[in-house]
Amino acid sequence: MTKADLVFTHGPVHTGDPARTRASSLAVTGERITAVGHDEVRELIGPRTEVVDLSGKLLLPGFQDAHIHAVYGGMELAECDLSGTVGVDEYLRRIREFADDHPDSAWITGGGWSMESFEGGLPNRQLLDAVVPDRPVYLVNRDHHGAWANTRALELASVTRDTPDPTDGRIEREADGTPSGVLQEGATGLVARLVPAKTAADRLDGLLRAQRLLHSLGITGWQDALLGEFNGQPDPSDAYLAAAREGTLTARVNGALWWDRGRGPDQIPELVSRRAELNHGRFRADSVKIMQDGIAENFTAAMTSPYLDTCGCATANSGLSFVDPVALRSYVTELDALDFQVHFHALGDRAVREALDAIEASRTANGRRATRHHLAHLQVVQPDDIPRFAQLGAIANIQPLWAAHEPQMDELTIPFLGPERAAWQYPFGSLLRAGATLAAGSDWSVSSPDPLAGIHVAVNRMEPGATDGRVFLPEQRLDLATAVAAYTAGSAHVNGLDDTGTLRPGHLADLVVLDRDIFTAPAEEIHTARVLRTYVSGVLVHSTS
Repeated sequence: MTKADLVFTHGPVHTGDPARTRASSLAVTGERITAVGHDEVRELIGPRTEVVDLSGKLLLPGFQDAHIHAVYGGMELAECDLSGTVGVDEYLRRIREFADDHPDSAWITGGGWSMESFEGGLPNRQLLDAVVPDRPVYLVNRDHHGAWANTRALELASVTRDTPDPTDGRIEREADGTPSGVLQEGATGLVARLVPAKTAADRLDGLLRAQRLLHSLGITGWQDALLGEFNGQPDPSDAYLAAAREGTLTARVNGALWWDRGRGPDQIPELVSRRAELNHGRFRADSVKIMQDGIAENFTAAMTSPYLDTCGCATANSGLSFVDPVALRSYVTELDALDFQVHFHALGDRAVREALDAIEASRTANGRRATRHHLAHLQVVQPDDIPRFAQLGAIANIQPLWAAHEPQMDELTIPFLGPERAAWQYPFGSLLRAGATLAAGSDWSVSSPDPLAGIHVAVNRMEPGATDGRVFLPEQRLDLATAVAAYTAGSAHVNGLDDTGTLRPGHLADLVVLDRDIFTAPAEEIHTARVLRTYVSGVLVHSTS
């Protein structure tokens, strides 16, 4: 009998396999799992076998993130970081400190500020001018759909009261039309195009920095949701390809090639060429990202009916569909025929419907193919569209952390949606009951990449550590096993990694060890669990000891 290289004993082991969800031991030989069971697995222990005594700690399949911007997030960790706080004074302190610490930087860049910190979600240029008057400042917000610029940055970009709004964005303005310092969606590119470009070395460093963080959170693979140039952001593809060729990419990554919404089907041959080029080792790019709308907080998410104003009256604005919905059907049909997966950003109920209509058109033209199209974000979904996910084989790619009461939801979203639409938000439970396949991701660096925090919110519909007892749409809660499956088997399915996501013999040994069994702990404590070890193909890539 061939002895194992690695054996875990004295579980629990949560397999994610419906045929046998729990075990107490698991063996790994080479890259793959060779046995899952109980005391009989210990027969595979030989003189060279590494034995990990779990002693009640939980072994799980490695987490996977189905929608993340890892290279961007890793690069931002080296810039002016405004995340982790909502205090305006703290933002300004960090900006001033960063500028003082980097006197030779021509621009002050970074981000992570939250809309909830400012009245109406809108800071102004004067706040930045007070701390950095002499150099341009450009800071993206937490959700990366807007940016905050100082007067110097606007001047260098020649953004004035006479500058028209781009078709895919908006310049926020003062009463006399002067730009206020906030740029929404495509308008961010007016300034971002002047920000000094990141080098290839910067991008690679950002990827490796991100990979260390993600492995520390138990993440063994992900789908990068944007490979391409976008609003002044550099294309991160070269970082992945370089790491894959050098052997420093320890995670498994599928990339979503950016669909240039200013172009049409003429770009498809280029996408085919890029798919062939970006394929090495653990990295490939066989998905296409189509961003169909914006976000609700700045009223660019595409809705079937208008947003409300502060008085509760209908406005003239129903958000933006970035790609013509009729043309979208033909684009998706052609991509599907070429075996591309389509990864939609679809946040408002109109965008969701437009994406589903496009998938339906592709199914009608091409038949049911194994392309695994998925819709990310799904903030507002019409009840009539929920059954269509299972009918069309469209995967619901959820970002659970957002499905909770917090100021951005309570102050900048619910009042402008109205009670009916507000009750359609993040319908995880309804999608599950209707037979949809769920995958999960973080959208980091928009929000925390920690899967345990996301699982906590999916189960509790409350923010980690919340004490006010307010549950956000409790009927949409998921049970713990389903939430874990979304972050493991569901995301593995989206990422085309069919021999990962569950712990069964023959599967790759992508594993995570938690410090406790979250299935026996109180649900309100899920977020307090910590990752002790992470393995990819049986190789330890993170350990706390």
